[in-house]
Amino acid sequence: MKRIIAFLFIALGLIGLGSCRKTEEPELPEDNPNPAELQGIVVYYSATNNTKRIGDTIAEYLSLPVFELVPEEPYSSEDLNYNHAESRVCREHNDPNRHTALVSTAIEGFENYTYVFIGYPIWWSEASWVLDDFVKNNDFTGKTVIPFATSASSPLGNSAKNLATKAGSGLWNDGIRFRSSASASEITLWIDSLNLK
Repeated sequence: MKRIIAFLFIALGLIGLGSCRKTEEPELPEDNPNPAELQGIVVYYSATNNTKRIGDTIAEYLSLPVFELVPEEPYSSEDLNYNHAESRVCREHNDPNRHTALVSTAIEGFENYTYVFIGYPIWWSEASWVLDDFVKNNDFTGKTVIPFATSASSPLGNSAKNLATKAGSGLWNDGIRFRSSASASEITLWIDSLNLK
């Protein structure tokens, strides 16, 4: 009899413990800038890691995935010497038929993204032509595209508008140009101003 009573006490105790478990999902904090329904991705090409730093900051702040555009033939520091007429970027800039092949322009599940942050360095007041294949090879229909650029001195100019023309689809924002040394707070303030939903 004592064993039966002891067993009942143990069983009731286990049932009581089980009822304390929470099964509901935790709520996001009110100041979280990335509600669960925000479906976005950060895409960028970075020649000297300045654009990468901005893009990674955006991705971390909004908890978004990153897709980095990688040329099949990467640019060396000598290739990026804008002051040398025979450097790769200077020769490409002067070639109306220039083309930079990318390792990949395809993003798995791209059709499911609502927001696409797209980043690039500004070369001769234009978006780096490394982005050309990506914007031409993807369908931005139904997506809001948010360009961001980096430059030590060149303004944003028409770089974002020209990318939108090459893409031929999507709702493209005006974009923003960051100094190479832009702080994380500058970047996150800009993100907050977008009022993403």
